Amino acid sequence: MKLIYKAPETFTKKPTTYCPGCTHGIAHRLIAELLEEMDLVKKAVIVWPVGCSVFGYDFIDTDATVAAHGRACAMATGIKRAHPESFVITYQGDGDLASIGMAETVHAAARGELITTIFINNGNFGMTGGQMAPTTLIGQVTTTSPYGRKPEVNGFPIHVAEMLATLDGPAYIARASLDSPQHINQAKNFIRKAFKAQLLGLGYSLVELVSTCPTNWKMTPVEALERVRKEVLPVFPIGEFRVVKGVE
Repeated sequence: MKLIYKAPETFTKKPTTYCPGCTHGIAHRLIAELLEEMDLVKKAVIVWPVGCSVFGYDFIDTDATVAAHGRACAMATGIKRAHPESFVITYQGDGDLASIGMAETVHAAARGELITTIFINNGNFGMTGGQMAPTTLIGQVTTTSPYGRKPEVNGFPIHVAEMLATLDGPAYIARASLDSPQHINQAKNFIRKAFKAQLLGLGYSLVELVSTCPTNWKMTPVEALERVRKEVLPVFPIGEFRVVKGVE
C-alpha cells in the first residue's frame, strides 16, 4: 500500500486534549509540517498562551514556554532579542491576543519585532466556558451574552488582521480558514510566508486562522464548519492584508 501521508516527526505521541471537531489540531499540524519543511525545528521556540492550547508543548516537540495571559508577544520579544538566531512563534487565541493581550500585540507589531504570531479566531473564550471575545459576532450567543452580542452594549467585533495591517512594522499579515482542504492548503501557504518574513528579517508577521469551537457553539463538528462558511467568513474574510516586498 502506498503511503500518502504521515504525521510530522515533530508531533509527540501524546493524544491532544482538544474537543472533537476543534481545529487546533489542524493548526498544530501546519506549524509542525512547515518547521520540518523549512528546517526550523532545532531553532524554533514556541510561546504558548493561556487558553485551550496552553499544553501545546505536549503535542509539538520544540523548545517552548508558556506566557502569562496575553503576554506572549512580550515574552517572544525578549526571547528573540536575547537569542536572535532563534525562530520565535507565538500561538494565541482570540481571548489571549485580542482581549487581554491586545496592547502587547499592537506594540510588538508596531515595533516590527521579528516574531511570528499564529492567531486562532474561534469567536469566544473557549477554555473557560465560552464567554464573549473581541471576535464574537453580532447576535452571537455566548455565556456572557445570552441574548446575543449587541453593538450598543458590547461594541463591534475587532478585525485584528485588518487593524494590524495599517501599521508600518508588520511585514506580513493574513487571515485564512481551516474549514476545508482548499482553505487549509491556503492557510499553510500563508503561514509559510509569515515564517519567511521572520527568516528574512523583514518585520513582524501574523496569520489569523478562522477556527471552530463546536463545544461552546453547542454544535456538531459538521455544523460548526458550516457555521464558519455561512456566518463567520462573511464577517472575517480570508486573504492577505499586508505583504511587504520580499515576502511574496
